[in-house]
Amino acid sequence: MDTNEEILPSGGGVTPPVYEAPKKSGFGKGVFTGVLATLIIGGLVLSVGIALFAHMMGGGILDAGTKTKLAYLTTLIRSNFYENVDDEELQEGLYKGLIEGVDDPYSEYYTKKEYEDFQISTTGNYAGIGAQLSQDKDTMQVTISKIYDDSPAQNAGLRAGDEIISVDGNLAVEENLDAFVQRIRGEAGTTLELTYSRDGSEDTVTVTRDSITIPSVSHKMLDNGIGLIEISEFASNTQEEFDEALADLEKDGLKAIIFDLRANPGGMVNSVTDILDEILPEGTTVYMVDKKGEKTTYTSDEEHQIDYPMAVLTSANTASSAEIFAGAIRDFDYGTLIGEKTYGKGVVQSTFPMPDGSAVKLTIAGYYTPSGESIHKKGIKPDIELKYKYTGDTDAKEYDYSKDNQVKRAEKVLEKEMD
Repeated sequence: MDTNEEILPSGGGVTPPVYEAPKKSGFGKGVFTGVLATLIIGGLVLSVGIALFAHMMGGGILDAGTKTKLAYLTTLIRSNFYENVDDEELQEGLYKGLIEGVDDPYSEYYTKKEYEDFQISTTGNYAGIGAQLSQDKDTMQVTISKIYDDSPAQNAGLRAGDEIISVDGNLAVEENLDAFVQRIRGEAGTTLELTYSRDGSEDTVTVTRDSITIPSVSHKMLDNGIGLIEISEFASNTQEEFDEALADLEKDGLKAIIFDLRANPGGMVNSVTDILDEILPEGTTVYMVDKKGEKTTYTSDEEHQIDYPMAVLTSANTASSAEIFAGAIRDFDYGTLIGEKTYGKGVVQSTFPMPDGSAVKLTIAGYYTPSGESIHKKGIKPDIELKYKYTGDTDAKEYDYSKDNQVKRAEKVLEKEMD
């Protein structure tokens, strides 16, 4: 669920992509972990990377005692482990373990294959089952938050709310979300065995992977000129889809908007700030502060803004870039937040590609809402707290928004503002 990146200014060379996404985790717990062996950042000159590595070898992390211990552990594995182990796999394990040493759930190391999968995921096109997942940051429980129409997941009978226990025997609670998601994705036409729990009962289904193109924006005109725009993530194509949705609703007589971010795990920073620039008047939409105290600010201008009454639906799965959106709407006093407190991910990551095709993702900054608030590990409390309840038929093919208590509450708020 951690799939987003964006370019930020940097000191030289090609700037590494920066993205903001829910944690090593479900909407907080996902991805992998990393390396330092050839510390080359983005487009920094190769000689700089070599110099840094040489410095580490000469008395940093890889001191004489550490190298001796690594040699002993390698010998121990080769002599005693009951199966043959590939040297490259041991090296990748070292790299992953090194980044795990920073004890940050969002910092990861990607092997070449993992980084390729990560890049594919940011486009919204991949081979999988067509389900959106979230992961509880405490229990590590993985839950299906959304099923896409005509997807392999829907055809296999899976539903939103199902708790995934395992895929091909690999337990969901033993991995962060991004690593677990890679077990679900694969070549189109291949199958996986997925065990899930629903209402206390377990079942296992065989799901055939297929090519999936996931739209990040969907929309619907409700009653009284109130349009609903659901943004499932902030991806590379989200702004274009948002513009199309807004134009379509305006053709139908749009008078007010409900933004549904309840299943949004985050995404690309520039995607959400570009959309906020279209919605909000002039001002700061979010700013970030790095290790050195340097500040990067994103703003909206006066050229574009939307003048409709607005409401934003939030949940505990509303994370990272989705929280940037909610925080900006709140601080600009541009709409009413309704639902449950958001996830609370207020840090930003940057990916650093390596010459061998692998990559490192590191947390590089904290972000702050326009009012200067850090929502990290706190989340955003909605203006109207309302626990989600759906009274419609959960087996029906189409979701009935008139049976969604949070949507109905938003309609009442907006109708009052329209009057």
